[in-house]
Amino acid sequence: WLQASTATIYAHRYDAPNDEATGIIGGTEPNAPDTWRFSIEVATEWERALNQAPTPLTRKVLMRSAIIMNPDPGSPFDMLLRLVRFGLGGQSGDGKQYVSWIHDQDFARAVLWLIEHEEFAGPVNLASPNPLTNADFMRALRSAWGMPFGLPATEWMLEIGALVLRTETELILKSRRVIPTRLMQSGFDFQFPTWPDAARDLCVRSRERGLSPTVREGS
Repeated sequence: WLQASTATIYAHRYDAPNDEATGIIGGTEPNAPDTWRFSIEVATEWERALNQAPTPLTRKVLMRSAIIMNPDPGSPFDMLLRLVRFGLGGQSGDGKQYVSWIHDQDFARAVLWLIEHEEFAGPVNLASPNPLTNADFMRALRSAWGMPFGLPATEWMLEIGALVLRTETELILKSRRVIPTRLMQSGFDFQFPTWPDAARDLCVRSRERGLSPTVREGS
């Protein structure tokens, strides 16, 4: 039983990474707004429901996934790339918060790996082994697209944007520093372990999608 959980269950932190064994579950950290607790509470209850399901003979895997990066329209990567293309792809806030991510091809391969390797049970982090700060993340994305500059977004600008979109600044400002220790120890090989390489691949695919006659006609 593979459950699609989320890496946002971990605490907002800068000092050390969160892995499956030593990671700190969030919700009580003093440096995070109270409104950020909602997603953690949802994730915690979601995982508790799986663990309490009366299926003792079923292997249960909690897939704590980071943000999955793919170039599909409306995806997180697509929205970030739009900011870059319009010259707005600078750092968010102070840019020191960590971004955990995973390339879509590595995500699909990791899911298959979990199915094939029956020793897995419990929480498994599906994330690149190399999270990086928001400032470095956006800098690498600008470089991959060929955009020489990007205007930053201050916290108050993000708060206004979140209010208009009826969402939370947590999506951008929470520091998600997640490490896939269990996958790495099992021998899983990431095809895109670093963000600069992943960003270049995703930008190429995004450009190819934009050149597709089908996409142009449907846009």
